Amino acid sequence: MQTINIRYKLHLYWGKVILIALGFIFLNQESFAQARFNTISKAGQDDRFLSYGFFLAGHTNYYQIKYSEAFMDPNNVQTSRVRSVVPIYSPGFSLGFLAVFRIHDQFNILLTPKIGFYEFRTDINYFDDFQSPEPGLINTPPDTPINTSFESGTRSVVTETTMIELPLIFKYKAQRFNNNRMFFTGGGSVMWRTKDQEEADLEPLVTTGRDFTLDIGMGFDLYFKYFKFSPEIRFSHGLVNLYRPEETDPAFRDVISELRRKTITLYLHFQ
Repeated sequence: MQTINIRYKLHLYWGKVILIALGFIFLNQESFAQARFNTISKAGQDDRFLSYGFFLAGHTNYYQIKYSEAFMDPNNVQTSRVRSVVPIYSPGFSLGFLAVFRIHDQFNILLTPKIGFYEFRTDINYFDDFQSPEPGLINTPPDTPINTSFESGTRSVVTETTMIELPLIFKYKAQRFNNNRMFFTGGGSVMWRTKDQEEADLEPLVTTGRDFTLDIGMGFDLYFKYFKFSPEIRFSHGLVNLYRPEETDPAFRDVISELRRKTITLYLHFQ
């Protein structure tokens, strides 16, 4: 069974992580300089019980894949051809509205309905030197069809989808220092796909249309003269096994047992 090597993935994307961190530091320093030489901003409506805003977001996402027991089974004609199934990070974006409920100066509840545009790419890698098995060497039922037309190399499967999302986020903020403050977020989201299931069943890799996620993130509130700007990076983990093997391409469907959505999102909140 294959497992996800988190340290290896961080090594691949360390440049993006450092770039985002430097961006946060730069914005934080700009806000600090503004507060040092100007008056404290009252923007952001932090004293109101209910305040509004909007946000833009860019994300990268992929499917977390769990192999089935049939993967690399030499007695399984369909799966023995597949060398690996590799999810690829793919970009996307989303936008939505922001409703902030003030429970305490340091604690808010955020309702952030949004629409997200996603692309999931998965590479199916095949063995190049695979030879079709001779009759009688593999223990299969007499009525089992044997596929003798195999691919070689890599096959990329791309799934595009539009999701309507309703996140409920809890926000804990540090004490305000001049015109900036740090915050942490956590919560969950329910997601619906706009495409109906019959249309999705025509794709090579088929998934269900509803998901629930757990979200955790961090960012900064930066107060300017007329508005509050809050960049945030948030990590989302899908809780539902989205995989529909009965409708997936038979060439690789038995290799996979679970698919779960993973997303890293950079939010730009304006309030």
